[in-house]
Amino acid sequence: MTKALLSHPSRQHSNPASRSLLWVRKNLFSSWSNSLLTLLCIWLIWSFLPPLLNWVFFQANWVGSTRADCTKAGACWVFIHERFGQFMYGLYPHDQRWRVNLALIIGLLSIVPMFLKTIPHRGRYIAVWAVVYPVVVWWLMYGGFFGLERVETRQWGGLTLTLIIASVGIAGALPWGILLALGRRSHMPVVRVLSVIFIEFWRGVPLITVLFMSSVMLPLFMSEGTSIDKLIRALVGVILFQSAYVAEVVRGGLQALPKGQYEAAESLALGYWKTQGLVILPQALKLVIPGLVNTIIALFKDTSLVIIIGLFDLFSSVQQATVDPAWLGMSTEGYVFAALIYWIFCFSMSRYSQHLEKTF
Repeated sequence: MTKALLSHPSRQHSNPASRSLLWVRKNLFSSWSNSLLTLLCIWLIWSFLPPLLNWVFFQANWVGSTRADCTKAGACWVFIHERFGQFMYGLYPHDQRWRVNLALIIGLLSIVPMFLKTIPHRGRYIAVWAVVYPVVVWWLMYGGFFGLERVETRQWGGLTLTLIIASVGIAGALPWGILLALGRRSHMPVVRVLSVIFIEFWRGVPLITVLFMSSVMLPLFMSEGTSIDKLIRALVGVILFQSAYVAEVVRGGLQALPKGQYEAAESLALGYWKTQGLVILPQALKLVIPGLVNTIIALFKDTSLVIIIGLFDLFSSVQQATVDPAWLGMSTEGYVFAALIYWIFCFSMSRYSQHLEKTF
């Protein structure tokens, strides 16, 4: 008895062109409303993209040193080139800007070991870095000793000041916010009530009011002859304000954990702080990574409010440069440049948060 092997007719694989047409039909022209929306988007792109590319690239002015060199109809990027130092460093002395660059290089090199899982005692390294690096940055930028010329904080500005306010603000608000979140969930009435009062007070006050009070009103309550640097007062206000929002984000993560985690820690006879540090907080912080990054991004953009107290960050430096009589009419180029810088930092933080979510 013989067995006949019947083979199925070979299936022809669709070529890439057919798959592309199928995708277009399924996603862009699946219904009359979807088709109308697709055609509208195509018309908008066709209408606005070519003029935008001409203004940004093809008809832009790239070479020159004054406004008179901007003879083409496109953007005058000469303005950005000539004022780039002001946008990055503010009024920091030109011959001392190497100190800002050195502080940035030291910071970038020193945080590399934090991402190496093989480094021993990484937690201790991070703790030491959090204490030592701010001191090094203050010494380099402010100076006044060890042979460095003193540069007052009123001369700090640009992107440098934006990064300082944002980084110090979140570095100080994160641990303080975690403590407030734990305090709000505490079983001790006094601690819980004080935490609630603190959080609700700072959440109910606009940041611009906090900056104004710290800069203008606070000196009125200080004794004569006592003064605190304006930047220090602003940083303290930002930390207190931001810690309230961090506390609420962390509290959301704490509430999301099941009671079984607490019971498991109790079964191991762990104390309160070991339970929080080893069991609860690692899981809670992992859950709220998107919320924390959203808070950081909001703070990074809110740094532009420091102009109310006479500090000139990146956005304020751009505004200041556009009113220069030598560069009148360059506000569009300045704001586009500032928007690009803000977008690069915010998008990078967003992508890194997605990486953290997948890693931990």
